[in-house]
Amino acid sequence: MSTGSIRITGLRGIPEIKPGDDLSGLIAAALRDTPAVPVAAESDRGIVIVVAQKVVSKAEGCLVKLDEVVPSTRAQVWANQYHKDARVVEVVLREAKRVVRMDRSVVIVETRHGFVCANGGVDASNAPPGNVVLLPEDPDSSARRLRRDLEAATGMQIAVIVSDTFGRPWRRGLTNVALGVAGLSPFIDYRGQADTRGRPLQATMMAVADELASAGELVMGKTLGIPAAVIEGFRFQPAEGLGRDLIRPEEEDLFR
Repeated sequence: MSTGSIRITGLRGIPEIKPGDDLSGLIAAALRDTPAVPVAAESDRGIVIVVAQKVVSKAEGCLVKLDEVVPSTRAQVWANQYHKDARVVEVVLREAKRVVRMDRSVVIVETRHGFVCANGGVDASNAPPGNVVLLPEDPDSSARRLRRDLEAATGMQIAVIVSDTFGRPWRRGLTNVALGVAGLSPFIDYRGQADTRGRPLQATMMAVADELASAGELVMGKTLGIPAAVIEGFRFQPAEGLGRDLIRPEEEDLFR
């Protein structure tokens, strides 16, 4: 992978997504309607499409109606302490494979996917009234389906990243990361190569899928209603990469 410059364009015109919607068809239409994006006949390199997890989850029906949730005693006690909705807390606990920390009104859990994040990815923002949105069942499978359908619809070489917003240990603020990946490696591995002074690199493996996810967020935003972005100019070799490869294995995790 190499690049000298890239262009990032938000894909406008994608409507509010509902369960069962043809998300790939809507993204393909937005691609055709975006003048900045080259048509297939004019492009000799691939593009990367970053898609917000929220619209993927909505299209796949990953929603929970809060009226149908009966909070456990644990959820009720914690919610009362921090003035939270006990039903939402219950959904978070149900999504958790492991509760990492519950403190100062924040619940940090490890999801069944292996992601360690606040509230297990459960989110009420931009959700239908009375619902919360969950993470996709399998973000990598979601990315693969989108890639397959988008390549068929456009004739272009496409990589897809399903992104979400996570907090970061040791640093303030949030950034987008890759949950699902299809069509490229999630890493650029510099190990074994030499730096500019000839010294061998021993540990440098860049999480390029996370970097691309974060770059896409710059034009998608949280309040603009733009759920996808296209990144042009980033040269990559097509590969069967996976977002779950970005999760640090338990035996390498010094903070468990």
